[in-house]
Amino acid sequence: MQIRHAVTLAFLLAPVGVMAQAQGQVAKTPWTTIEPGGETSCATGTPYAFHVKPGEGADAAKLMIFLSGGGACWTGEQCDPSSAIYIPFARPQPNEPRWRSEYMGRLGLSERVDPSDPRDWRGVFDLGNPKNPVAKWTQVYASYCTGDVYLGNRDVTYKTADGREVAMRHRGRANVESVLNWVYENVKKPERIVVAGSSAGAIGAPIYAAEVADHYPDVEITAVSDGAGGYRSPKIAELIQNWGFWDGAPAWTRGVDRESATFEDLGRAAVRHAPRLRVVELDTAYDQAQERFQKAFGTPSRLYPLLLQNRAEQAKGIPGFAGFTSRGKEHTQLLFDRFYTNEEEGVRVVDWFRDVTEGRKVKSVTCGEPESCDKEPK
Repeated sequence: MQIRHAVTLAFLLAPVGVMAQAQGQVAKTPWTTIEPGGETSCATGTPYAFHVKPGEGADAAKLMIFLSGGGACWTGEQCDPSSAIYIPFARPQPNEPRWRSEYMGRLGLSERVDPSDPRDWRGVFDLGNPKNPVAKWTQVYASYCTGDVYLGNRDVTYKTADGREVAMRHRGRANVESVLNWVYENVKKPERIVVAGSSAGAIGAPIYAAEVADHYPDVEITAVSDGAGGYRSPKIAELIQNWGFWDGAPAWTRGVDRESATFEDLGRAAVRHAPRLRVVELDTAYDQAQERFQKAFGTPSRLYPLLLQNRAEQAKGIPGFAGFTSRGKEHTQLLFDRFYTNEEEGVRVVDWFRDVTEGRKVKSVTCGEPESCDKEPK
């Protein structure tokens, strides 16, 4: 395991003693970047990396594991890194293709932003914001670079329409497991755990939260999925299989019908396996990124009706489930300043999220009728 820009874990340990010791060097920022090696990999074979930050004071015993987002692919054209439909690297690479400017441009962000680095994000990673509920928590940020919404367990060679081969390492599972192994080795007695994810990470969050629950059976664990709640398409079952999820999938998924599996089916199976696991979701009603992927699935649709159907099924199948639906079309909320400003029914996202992270019961919050939900937040 290679540690770069590292702080010693003894230093991380200082606040409350929830982390074990290891070697390293003190960094200028609170974040440590770790390249775990082994079976981990990004899409094209470049090294995988994740990031960790020590907690402070009384909050240091609270842990947030965050699965970042970054698109998905399942054809040769899409999986070519120059497609800019997914993030192919966990660290900046020399002579990168133009994917970064195109990908970040869709998010309205500068190409100078590294989407795989928590230091470049706002929202829950704005450590200087006094309104941030998790600013002083111990945080672990899983970068994403495999185009498989963290479900992948298979290397695939795709072909483009003109016959080119595109080799793809769908190693999402191996990458997350390296993150979780680090957590298990270094975070011994957490008081509370949130497994959150945005976009692609939102799909993986409840699945891996169930695995975390196995390791910490006496700890309160919540999965927070941000920006992936509206997908409905027969294509999803095919993608889950194509990425290799079923190759060595957790035993608790055996009751899921592989021929018709949805992302929500996997999440509900996770809760059946870990009944103490709490699941909540955040979405915007007409999320433009989710609508683009619905079109790519071959089932184009406005998102809000699909989101309402999924939410109803989640509420029926997951005890204590709640969702927060903001108006507009922006993609995800946890990583942006809108995390602090978006408000529906007199409730701000940040306050709802704070209640979730502190274990308080929350109700679903919605922008209401389709006409009002289509408007941008003020």
